[in-house]
Amino acid sequence: MNTEDSLDAVIYKVVVNHEEQYSIWPQDRENPLGWQDIGKSGTKDECLSYIKEIWIDMVPLSLRSKA
Repeated sequence: MNTEDSLDAVIYKVVVNHEEQYSIWPQDRENPLGWQDIGKSGTKDECLSYIKEIWIDMVPLSLRSKA
């Protein structure tokens, strides 16, 4: 972990879009248009670790649906 990450006191939330793509966003900010909370929040590392566990297929939903 680098020093910048360890000093990051921001609490993040995990968000997902209509293509089932995941990202993190500061908890105290309104979600970007088209992104929804999924109920997970925490440090940057905790949120990124959570995404790594659940995002097993990085192909956007619209492309997976065509297969």
